[in-house]
Amino acid sequence: MGFKNKNIEDFYPLSPMQQGILFHSLAAPKSGIYFEQFSWNIHGKLNVTAFHRAWQSIIERYSILRTCFVWEGLKEPVQIVHRQVNLPWQEYNWQHLSPEEQQEKLELFFQSDRSSGFELKQPALMRLTLVQLSDISYNFTLSHHHLLLDGWSVALVFKEVLACYKAFSNSQDLYLESIRPYRDYIVWLQQQNLSEAETFWRQMLKGFTTPTQLLVNQRARKLPTQTDGYEEREVKLSVITTTALQSVAKQHQLTLNTLVQGAWALLLSCYSGQEDVVFGAVTSGRPPTLVKAESMVGLFINTVPIRVQVSPEEFLLPWLEKIKDQLVEARQYEYCPLVKVQGWSEVPKGLSLFESIIVFENYPVDPSLRQRDINLEIEEFHAFEKTNYPITLTVNTGEELLLKITYDDSDRFDTITRMLGHLQTLLEGMVSNPQQRLSELSLLTETERHQLLVEWNNTEVEYPQQLCIHQLFEAQVERTPDAVAVVFEDEQLTYCELNTRANQLAHYLQALGVKPE
Repeated sequence: MGFKNKNIEDFYPLSPMQQGILFHSLAAPKSGIYFEQFSWNIHGKLNVTAFHRAWQSIIERYSILRTCFVWEGLKEPVQIVHRQVNLPWQEYNWQHLSPEEQQEKLELFFQSDRSSGFELKQPALMRLTLVQLSDISYNFTLSHHHLLLDGWSVALVFKEVLACYKAFSNSQDLYLESIRPYRDYIVWLQQQNLSEAETFWRQMLKGFTTPTQLLVNQRARKLPTQTDGYEEREVKLSVITTTALQSVAKQHQLTLNTLVQGAWALLLSCYSGQEDVVFGAVTSGRPPTLVKAESMVGLFINTVPIRVQVSPEEFLLPWLEKIKDQLVEARQYEYCPLVKVQGWSEVPKGLSLFESIIVFENYPVDPSLRQRDINLEIEEFHAFEKTNYPITLTVNTGEELLLKITYDDSDRFDTITRMLGHLQTLLEGMVSNPQQRLSELSLLTETERHQLLVEWNNTEVEYPQQLCIHQLFEAQVERTPDAVAVVFEDEQLTYCELNTRANQLAHYLQALGVKPE
């Protein structure tokens, strides 16, 4: 392909995850899918010029931030790196507005920013917005298309921006370590052996033919649009529960991630009625064999299927051990495009292999944000993203484990709230007794248990003590002959019909010689 443009520095194929994200973005162009938005509040005397310059220097440093995507008329899409890209930067001053008006205006801005999306063929696929709220407070928003960066990379970029800012605002020299460009990862990918991966994935998914249905009354899946609700609900586990989960994990050589995946598998099994469930797990995708991979910036994550057999009689700890081993093994083949894995499975074409994914975020967004030496406090970090899955469970580690479910349909608010409650109960149950069997773990929250055992079970009625059961029954037949008395499968009998049948049976038994008593 002949690019005549002098501003083009390089071009190369996409990573598997980039291919998937591009495919879904093109399939639903107005949906805001894979639009990433991060916002922070900044307190302190911000040197805006130095802050702007810091971001510009980071764009110059990382090729992925100067990349756009081309696919028309090509056999395979490519990503094109530009030499120079203007940083899309907007500044607003809203100091004259009341805090309530500022908040309202910010919400409107977040919405309109999401709905304006990105033109994938034009760099830069990111933009920055700085809103001054008072003399010493700002709101800062970084928006980018997920094709460029994963969460780990966003954390690295922000850390370096603060290092540049510190140097520029104090007129100091800046030293940043040399980096490997994203292209090196693409080259590494092309050297991997797909046939080994194929053997592994075919074996792992053998016999799995029906995707795990998580939501009842599932409507036919349609392509998302910008107006579709993409909602989020979250729950924080207490410090005590979080600490207990961490110590159970540590004590039994498991990870917190494994405990959450186990709880999710149990929840899926209960909700779907299946003992063989599959969900997606997002892995960091940074190969240990690629030197400096952990400090590279780009999109490395990938989604792999996790298949779990939920056998009620199994003991919790050995069962969790199996989930952990499977993820470790799957990591060796995570470079494989999900679309290929899907093709190797026995799930019919056109059906997604899974409907829910787990994103376990354990990269360091926070520590770099608490730098006192630049006299800025950065807080109220909020992230928004929209995936192509009906349900995404995001787990944030910290003193209090945060469980957040983003979902694609606002009608499901109650279901999702209940689901988070059940997930929390399962995790608390794991901590209270790690030695139990799976069948002993309950989903029910305290409220639900009380409802079932106490409120809905409050059926006590005063019966005359001197009458026998059959006399009470006959009295009921006279009172409500047409009310339903028994139900079995598709059949139901009224009191009157049941009485007739009972009399027929009694006569038959008498004919056989059965006497009273």
